[in-house]
Amino acid sequence: MIYFSTNKSSIPVSLKKATLEGLAPDGGLYVPSEIPRFLPEEIKLLEGASFNNIAFAIAKKFIGSDIPPDKLSDMIDNCYSFDTPIVKLDSSTFVEELFCGPTLAFKDYGARFLARLTGFFAEEEEKLITVLVATSGDTGSAVAYGFQGIANTRVVLLYPSGKVSPLQEQQLTTAGGNVHALEVKGDFDDCQRMVKQAFVDPTLKKSLTLTSANSINISRLIPQSFYYAWAALQLKELYGYTAPLFSVPSGNYGNLTAGVLAKRMGFPIGHFIAASNANDSVTRYIDSGRYDPHPTVTTLSTAMDVGNPSNFARLRYFYHNDHTSMGIAITGIAVSDEETRATIRSVHDRFGYVMEPHTSVAFRALERYRTSEGNTETPGIVLSTAHPAKFLEAIEETLDKEIGIPSNLHELMEKKKSATLISSEYKELASFLNGLDQ
Repeated sequence: MIYFSTNKSSIPVSLKKATLEGLAPDGGLYVPSEIPRFLPEEIKLLEGASFNNIAFAIAKKFIGSDIPPDKLSDMIDNCYSFDTPIVKLDSSTFVEELFCGPTLAFKDYGARFLARLTGFFAEEEEKLITVLVATSGDTGSAVAYGFQGIANTRVVLLYPSGKVSPLQEQQLTTAGGNVHALEVKGDFDDCQRMVKQAFVDPTLKKSLTLTSANSINISRLIPQSFYYAWAALQLKELYGYTAPLFSVPSGNYGNLTAGVLAKRMGFPIGHFIAASNANDSVTRYIDSGRYDPHPTVTTLSTAMDVGNPSNFARLRYFYHNDHTSMGIAITGIAVSDEETRATIRSVHDRFGYVMEPHTSVAFRALERYRTSEGNTETPGIVLSTAHPAKFLEAIEETLDKEIGIPSNLHELMEKKKSATLISSEYKELASFLNGLDQ
């Protein structure tokens, strides 16, 4: 399959080149020349299949002959050695828990797959790949541990100082080895801007082979479609639901874009809810047709604090820059911090279930959507993107009770942080990158 830029000014490329470049030379995001379709009989064969078998079927459509099938199958089994539970809260409300991987966040699904593809392609090309990543928390953690020890790669993570949770920062700054953490005096948008600037810097291009592990990289986006397909088929098999809603915590909009891919591939998915916090630029676009990103606002759901999301370019491309078409498929709902806390409490009271802030935003958005549609029984899946332990302080303060953390995290919290503090000026990032080989 061929991939080309959303800006349409770059030469179409193979998956290998799209993966190793991350961002197209014209500054656009790579998209497939066509979204592969599953015939109804192919979908039928996947009903009752394991998560890994569904992942393999999807990945093969996008990868084609670029990776031998046996190698691809081994990669997927190596990536997804953990469960993807779907928890039933009531007869029509489900939570897909995407936090059972090594870093307790949904980013493990994309980052682990991307790391193995990058390592495979880097070995073929006999290159040292520098993976450059902007993170608002969970992406960096997943990339750090996904790429840890992968031959022919090194990782540079940029995260906003004071704007990630303590646990996230520990994960970002203690991986060591081929992973370097940069603590940026700014917000996530500053980190993202600096990364984008690096990719179009002609001086860096001469000295480094750069790629990205953000969801701007198409090979991190594709595997995020796996868990949409899995959940939709599980609800059909177990409960007979054929087109559930998906309520998606939305910050940089890669997660939602992956859902759009899964639906267009033919999986039984209904409507999407783009659940945002006060950073609601896409919600306002869907409502009005005007894209007017505001400066980033700090909220309780910190990983969604993105004022100008990168993957919005892909969404606009898939919907032909038509906000009306996008609005038919996606409802944007912005949830306040007050609603987020109230929902954490009410879900705990009603179901005995502990939600962290991002999952709470998605749950509240689902409730509001159902109310607006006058149908509380519409089957819906809330994507739970992080383990409650990653936002312990916010949850314990909200519920006024202690929430335990998994035993494997205690050791992590004792490790010594290792990060380089830089300003949000691009020249400091360029200087660091130029000094890597010295």
